[in-house]
Amino acid sequence: MTRGSGRRARRPARPIERGSRKPPPKAPSPSRPATAREPGSVGDRTGVFRLGVVPGTTPGTWISRWRERLPGVELQLVPVEAREAREILDARSADAVLARLPLQADGLHVIRLYDEVPVVVFDKASHLAAADELRAIDLEGQVRIVPADDVLPGLELPGTVAPSFPSLATTADAIETVAAGVGIVVVPQSLARLHHRRDTDYRPLADGPVSTVALAWIAEQTTPDVEAFVGIVRGRTARSSRA
Repeated sequence: MTRGSGRRARRPARPIERGSRKPPPKAPSPSRPATAREPGSVGDRTGVFRLGVVPGTTPGTWISRWRERLPGVELQLVPVEAREAREILDARSADAVLARLPLQADGLHVIRLYDEVPVVVFDKASHLAAADELRAIDLEGQVRIVPADDVLPGLELPGTVAPSFPSLATTADAIETVAAGVGIVVVPQSLARLHHRRDTDYRPLADGPVSTVALAWIAEQTTPDVEAFVGIVRGRTARSSRA
């Protein structure tokens, strides 16, 4: 005690122990990591899904989503000529096909996906390049080349002239001939881009018929993988109960 302070120094109070026994630790709650999948979920499937694709179709975005959602199922692309889409399905050479309509649909499920505008392909020296878009009347007198793999069977251009040479087998052959300054060819825009050449150009045909791209598969062969791909092309999220 310090002289003259009048008070005694106090020691710090010691904590009061309420008992010697401690409560038992809580058992951890049964939970799974956030990344775990439920057994049998979409992402756990394995195998191969064969997708037929006709020229000009661009399934890149859908393929990326497929690989994210079903990493164990390999998606194989099967190149298909437009006129052979039904044959490929009947032969079971593909599980589903991105095809162009019209398509013989008996026994098939068909989902329309999008429409493509037709374009007129011509050589760059043509006066047709002066317009932003063309109409059938603008093509009067033009030599129209229709290849054997033409995908616009409903297109009629009565003012055009048939070529004096034999029919060409492919759209690529037709556009190569157009590049030489002979005639025009009318195709969906994606095919004009696919076969684009420096010496050709194209313009939309405003009053021409669209080309519809669709997903088709054998109705009796609607597998879980087909349903998953349908969900992707329809924009369903990964949490959807159907995909």
